[in-house]
Amino acid sequence: MAISDSDISGALATYLERYPEEVEQLSEPLRLLGQGRNFASRRSFTVHVTVGALLVRDDTEILLIEHLAYGITLQPGGHLEPTDATLIDAIVRELTEETGIDPSQVFPVSPTLAYIEYGKAPARPEKDEPEHYHLDIGYSFTTAGAEIGRIQESEVTGVGWYPLDLAERLVGPRIARAISTPTQAG
Repeated sequence: MAISDSDISGALATYLERYPEEVEQLSEPLRLLGQGRNFASRRSFTVHVTVGALLVRDDTEILLIEHLAYGITLQPGGHLEPTDATLIDAIVRELTEETGIDPSQVFPVSPTLAYIEYGKAPARPEKDEPEHYHLDIGYSFTTAGAEIGRIQESEVTGVGWYPLDLAERLVGPRIARAISTPTQAG
């Protein structure tokens, strides 16, 4: 079964219980979600959900990609697909597709989202996409031995393990959440 607006709303509600200070900055996507617009669909141009993986190796490094279309460094991730059953499934799928990481070497840190960001995505005429908004949802994962495999060259120009402090300077504060997200037991 595909991810629904209800699934997205539930994840957002759980996230905001843990991070209530972010309610104001997420008020617009909350309002739009209440209207039921199929946010899982990439063709929803008011806003749609994207997902990201904060994969930390040995508590010292995080995996980042060089995004081809946007020309920036960020965490692996992308759009939801109709075949994705859960948000975590979608994130692991994107992580595996873009980086070639073996999914059996990747473990969620918590069932709670590590970050949610709401921001404008530029128009991509080659994909028939006008300027729109992304509600980017990310989970934190850990690994001890995952190695980069074959990258998805149609979307990624490079993949590498970055020291956490450098990654935060490149990508922003969501990186700190990769190591501070409460664990399953927490």
